[in-house]
Amino acid sequence: MSSIPAILASYCLGAIPTSYLVARLARGIDLREHGSRNLGATNLYRTLGWRFAVPVALFDIAKGAIPVVVFAPLASPSRLLALGCGAAAVVGHVLSVFVRFRGGKGVATAAGVMLGFAPIAVGIAAAIWISVVLLTGYVSLGSMTAAAALPLLVRLVRPDDRQLFWATVLVAAAIVWLHRANIARLAAGTENRFGRRRATSPPAR
Repeated sequence: MSSIPAILASYCLGAIPTSYLVARLARGIDLREHGSRNLGATNLYRTLGWRFAVPVALFDIAKGAIPVVVFAPLASPSRLLALGCGAAAVVGHVLSVFVRFRGGKGVATAAGVMLGFAPIAVGIAAAIWISVVLLTGYVSLGSMTAAAALPLLVRLVRPDDRQLFWATVLVAAAIVWLHRANIARLAAGTENRFGRRRATSPPAR
């Protein structure tokens, strides 16, 4: 495998619209028409519940890790290629060619990418995410806080890895930007809290 096929394969893997497919197959619904209309595990949870959201979240994490630990090494030992494959997977998740360039916000997939480079930093960031969500009830705030903390954590655990540090800075900035609508709702006090979902699942159609 050469560099270009590795990057294309990473994008295509990232672009698999997991939550969209699960919602379609399980209930016959288009997740883009329900809840926040976001194609991510959080919206799937609010629409269909944990039973569907947890496997999707784990698969979304794998979509980020596989390009870094499998696709890139098959093509080259280059760290830059591994970062490029990881970035392609995140772009695929956020802008999936399979669902008219819609997607999720890339948090789980980006976590999978970073898991391939700095698992300790990702583990601490995950603990931060859990703490913020439990304390505030806002998944979006937890995601942005964990993303913002990740570059600092990478600097602490991998102080000489400048490439990875700047990559996490870009990832954090992108995640915050993708949450700009959530920021507006947080400021207005209208953001959905974690744990609130539809009382009943949408009927199949």
